[in-house]
Amino acid sequence: MAMSEDAELGELRRRRMRQLQEMQASEAVNAQAYAAQENEMQRREAERAEIMRRILTPEARERLGRIRLAKPEVAASVEQQLIALAASGRIQRAIDDATLRALLERIAPERREINITRR
Repeated sequence: MAMSEDAELGELRRRRMRQLQEMQASEAVNAQAYAAQENEMQRREAERAEIMRRILTPEARERLGRIRLAKPEVAASVEQQLIALAASGRIQRAIDDATLRALLERIAPERREINITRR
């Protein structure tokens, strides 16, 4: 009886070791996939930053950075539009602060005016 219990215990250990090895292998694959995604995101971010550096003046980049802090979705929208314009060749010179402000005024949603009346 002791022999069969040892054999069963040994078999259970081997199964558990196989399961652990398979889990480690799948975790390694997941870690590699995550690292690849992270590298791709960093590459795209660096590419986007380089394009923005080329098409915006320093003042315009600074304004867009401040907008990104307050309204990230508006800044992302403006960046996408600017990159699309640059890719299509419709931007001949660097966009200055005044041009960026004009673009933002067209893009920005309508502001709601709030009036408070005291009685």
